Amino acid sequence: MAGWIRRIYLRFGAPVVLIGISFMTALLMFGFVYDTMATDTYEVELFQLSEETIRAAKTVEDPVRTELERERAAAEVQPSYRYIEEIADNQAALVDSLFGYVLEAKRADRAGGEDEPDPRELDEALNSLRESIRLLEQNENGLRLTDDMLFSLLTLEDEVLIRVQREVRNQVLAVLQDPLREAGLTQARNSAEQEIRGNDQVPASAIPAAVAITRAAIMPNEVINEELTEQQAEQARASIEPTRILQGQVLIQEGQLIDREVYRQLELAGMTEQQSNYRPVMALSLLVLIAAGLLLLVLQSSKAEGVKKAIRLTIVFVVVALSLAIMKLLEIISGNFEVVIDFIYPTALAGILVRLLIDERTAVYVTILLSASAGMMLQSGYAGVFQMDSAFYVLFGGLTGIYLIRNGHRSIRILPISLAVGGVHLLYVAFYLLVNQSQYSTEEVAFYVAAALAAGLLSGTLATGLLPLFETAFGILSTMKLLELSNPNHPLLKKILTETPGTYHHSVMVANLSDAACEAIGANGLLARVGCYYHDIGKTINPQYFIENQSHGNPHDQLTPEQSRDIILAHGKDGAAILRKQKMPKELIDIAEQHHGTTLLKFFYYKAKEQNEELPEQEYRYTGPKPQSREIAIIMIADSLEAAVRSMESPSTEKIRKMVDSITEDKLKDGQFDECDITLKELKRAKSVMCETLNGIFHSRIAYPDDQE
Repeated sequence: MAGWIRRIYLRFGAPVVLIGISFMTALLMFGFVYDTMATDTYEVELFQLSEETIRAAKTVEDPVRTELERERAAAEVQPSYRYIEEIADNQAALVDSLFGYVLEAKRADRAGGEDEPDPRELDEALNSLRESIRLLEQNENGLRLTDDMLFSLLTLEDEVLIRVQREVRNQVLAVLQDPLREAGLTQARNSAEQEIRGNDQVPASAIPAAVAITRAAIMPNEVINEELTEQQAEQARASIEPTRILQGQVLIQEGQLIDREVYRQLELAGMTEQQSNYRPVMALSLLVLIAAGLLLLVLQSSKAEGVKKAIRLTIVFVVVALSLAIMKLLEIISGNFEVVIDFIYPTALAGILVRLLIDERTAVYVTILLSASAGMMLQSGYAGVFQMDSAFYVLFGGLTGIYLIRNGHRSIRILPISLAVGGVHLLYVAFYLLVNQSQYSTEEVAFYVAAALAAGLLSGTLATGLLPLFETAFGILSTMKLLELSNPNHPLLKKILTETPGTYHHSVMVANLSDAACEAIGANGLLARVGCYYHDIGKTINPQYFIENQSHGNPHDQLTPEQSRDIILAHGKDGAAILRKQKMPKELIDIAEQHHGTTLLKFFYYKAKEQNEELPEQEYRYTGPKPQSREIAIIMIADSLEAAVRSMESPSTEKIRKMVDSITEDKLKDGQFDECDITLKELKRAKSVMCETLNGIFHSRIAYPDDQE
């Protein structure tokens, strides 16, 4: 797989490959999540029986129901009234005006001086009075006086007429002194009529006219405040929340008739086959594009170069595909269970794999991405388009696995991590059961507890089983693999220990120095440590020719400088060949091959130069290549430093410091660090840590006296 990715990378270039894999990740996520977000449609017809029970797939506002509810609320608003004091005085004035017209007509009738009215003159007075009150009768107060009523008033004596006027006026004022609404108008008029008919101050002949005038003069003095009432109606309308068809709401039961209202609701929810809803497609497209873009940014910000970024992105693609496939499986089978089976999802699987294969930052992002996907895919019931329960469950479990690995990466133990993830699952399940405030049976609670623990164990088990497959397929040297290779029982390490014990001890010392220095500058200390264990395995071919393995003389004394040179310079290449034959990781092969770079084998070079002053220096240099990484650069320094300090008599802090400075400066001036990205600041920090480590190893000891007999 790694070779295939490299070939594609070299053919199409970095931008095309990285963007292409990111786009494939977006398509992958879209394909898995779309079925969950897409609205189900049904083949329904008006006035037919429904073949199944249909529930709303989403929450939508029902504008028709909303408007009906608002109109109902507005209609239920009681009118607001305002009391008009002037109405009583106005109506009393109307009574006075009417009787004033009668008096004027009577005076005009007596203008001839005769005591007895002439019938002809009475007719003229009646006509004049009719003309005078015509405007009053045109009002909407209901005043209608017949000729007989007017004639009865004209024939009254002035004193009697004035008395009738007073009684009518007083009755009108008595009624209108209290608030009177339209609803009580008829009753008020009837009461006033009874009072007039029972009033002995009103002659019997004038009662019909007095009653008619009284009833017409009585009108409502508390009228509706149209403006205020309209404001209150609008407030009532505004107070009505929109009526919604809720997700999961039953729209029609199986066998029920599909009437116009049900059909309208189905259309509103976008669930008829005649409708095409592109909004979920557009929304999900935006989401996956954001997710893919952020993934690309996360990997671009890493220190990996070239094809390694493409390999890492491909790993993320495969891990996300695997995780989404598990989610989809749970989504498919969840309908067969009465309990929420989402809690059995291995939340930490993706985080553990990406953390071990790539880095922590990418693992956190992948966990967040999968938690968002879980919120959309693992929906129990009809809680909404995004379910926080599932999202948080995946998020908390995944982050727990990631950060526990970070804190204990020297000795990764999957079982304790899995149990810790299961413990976090249990806490979250307890939260879930409490917050739902539902009644759960003992069997249901037991299932959720078992599922939470099983999810944690399943995360660790799957990660352990899948990790070697990923390492093999993508050529990744993971933390787990490094820890496995650091086991002293590894065949190659046992070979070094048994055949070259001095070299083994030297390798362990170099490993301690390199590990501490790499950790100090942010490099991979574990890789440096394990690489040091194997870096001199080439010495097992001719162990006696290396000083740390010599106990009975130096065989180089019997060899020419050229023979010694060939043996010493070959151990790097020989070690790389051994590691390749054993199919060891490329990173360890590089350390074995590059830890001497192109440095000069000074001792034998100067020995040979005594015989040939024109001897080219290049013949006594290692063939390289020079260190290609910070880890190998640190190992180069530590390798030379450990041998030098070990041969030093009475090493002190100052001697060690000068030795560290001298060796580092020599490598730097010789150009050994030209092809790696280590900085002078990092070299300074590494030298400081190496001095501290060496001082701890070669510290002064108390001289114990010899035993006295």
